[in-house]
Amino acid sequence: MEPSKSKIKRGRKPNKPVAETLDLHLPSSSLASEEAQATLPDASAGSPHRLRGRPRKSRRKGVADEDLAIGDEKAQSSALKRGPAQIFSGSGERAGLVMVSPTGEPPPRWDQVAKAVPSMDAVVKVFCVHTEPNFSLPWQRKRQYGSSSSGFIIGGRRVLTNAHSVEHYTQVKLKKRGSDTKYLATVLAIGTECDIALLTVSDDEFWEGVSPVEFGTLPALQDAVTVVGYPIGGDTISVTSGVVSRMEILSYVHGSTELLGLQIDAAINSGNSGGPAVNDKGKCVGIAFQSLKHEDVENIGYVIPTPVIMHFIHDYEKSGEYTGFPILGIEWQKMENSDLRKAMGMAPDQKGVRIRKVEPTAPESKFLKPSDIILSFDGINIANDGTVPFRHGERIGFSYLISQKYTGESALVQVLRSGKIHEFNIRLATHKRLIPSHIKGKPPSYYIIAGFVFTAISVPYLRSEYGKDYEFEAPVKLLDKLLHAMAQLHDEQLVVVSQVLVADINIGYEDIVNTQVLALNGKPVKNLKSLATMVENCEDEFLQLNLEYEQIVVLQTKTAKAATLDILTTHCIPSAMSDDLKT
Repeated sequence: MEPSKSKIKRGRKPNKPVAETLDLHLPSSSLASEEAQATLPDASAGSPHRLRGRPRKSRRKGVADEDLAIGDEKAQSSALKRGPAQIFSGSGERAGLVMVSPTGEPPPRWDQVAKAVPSMDAVVKVFCVHTEPNFSLPWQRKRQYGSSSSGFIIGGRRVLTNAHSVEHYTQVKLKKRGSDTKYLATVLAIGTECDIALLTVSDDEFWEGVSPVEFGTLPALQDAVTVVGYPIGGDTISVTSGVVSRMEILSYVHGSTELLGLQIDAAINSGNSGGPAVNDKGKCVGIAFQSLKHEDVENIGYVIPTPVIMHFIHDYEKSGEYTGFPILGIEWQKMENSDLRKAMGMAPDQKGVRIRKVEPTAPESKFLKPSDIILSFDGINIANDGTVPFRHGERIGFSYLISQKYTGESALVQVLRSGKIHEFNIRLATHKRLIPSHIKGKPPSYYIIAGFVFTAISVPYLRSEYGKDYEFEAPVKLLDKLLHAMAQLHDEQLVVVSQVLVADINIGYEDIVNTQVLALNGKPVKNLKSLATMVENCEDEFLQLNLEYEQIVVLQTKTAKAATLDILTTHCIPSAMSDDLKT
């Protein structure tokens, strides 16, 4: 058999699997009806809550209702092999529903099943109304929408769910299993990097009769796991089973970070976000948060493991807020090539990774230098491929060791420099990125002068402008800065002209979109606030903006400031700058 040949065309992005979060977005019309938020529309004809999207499959001609319900002899025999079957008597509403088991015995009652797995009672359904910022029009927000996901109760009158389930929340409600009451929840902390959020409910009635979920240890490969939640918006709990198929450093889609994650083969779908993954002893070993979507992929889901969960919880308990996961502010290179190791002065028994760049704003910049070889981190030797021993027969990226630290803690780093070994005690911190991965739920900053809308670039901005494939669609220069550029100052931002609101004063500049601003009247622009300050205080006759690609924009200062008021009125913009720039 001939090997399959790739048909990917030049210049196109490869059709690779894409990980996606698992909250279920409800239509905006459902916000007017609590009942519509609770369940998806019924599939029967005449349902008043029919969702938009894929049309209902039409029934084949000549097939009676009895045939659809019961099926032929072959279908009946296969159903008996699988287990209890549902038989409907009558062709109208599902009035005569009877459960039939292969042995003829009645099925177990629902309360008996509930007692068998008590941890299910701690799983709740999360309803959230989101109001996202509008990055194209940063002075306003988008239309609100609702979503449903899962969560579970832990000790201390708290509930865990995913961060993306409550991101940009306006209102959050929780409903317990078997209850018809929704309780208002308070968001205590949102960990965007690890995609975990912590909630609580002030109503004492919510906590009655529920035992919190207990956490178990990190599972091993092939250990059985059960994912519990409310997928596809259902109002009753859903359980799917599988095994742990892989354990590695994963890319967390929502936080644009890389942390430890579990891959499982249990079927998890939209709405499963925030639901617990439990082991065979009923203890939680993770939180479902994303799955892999691709035509060649089946049943690959990802779970946030207990080490990441406990780090988030302890971080909140220590400081009263979420401070984040520290990182080592470097870019490094593998040392697998023998000639490269010899050239760097490494002995045959020495292993490590070479530092390519060090972030200027990171505490490590005082100690580490480019071309240093990191030999060990906190006494654990690092291999030439950047991995460290994890468990028996397993290795994992050494960034796992860093992620186990807390912000402000110190670590002992051993490096080889010019043939000599040096040890540094480095205080770890979360670092300032030139293009941040998220804006921590805050509205985007903006500044407007003469119709030019200035803003700061962030990953959410790129995703809003260019879609989820922004890594392929965004301008090359912006992507280069996203992947490789480092902030030289703690308050440095990448400022761009987002768009030009057309007016007489800016004729000829209308096509400038998402272009970086380098300087104003010869002075470098280090962030959005400095640009706004320089423009507001400018007394020169002209405003000259130096943009990338060697472009310049020249405006008469007095005319530009006067025209701004008319432009704001025309576009119903309340202010020429965001509130954070006014302070």
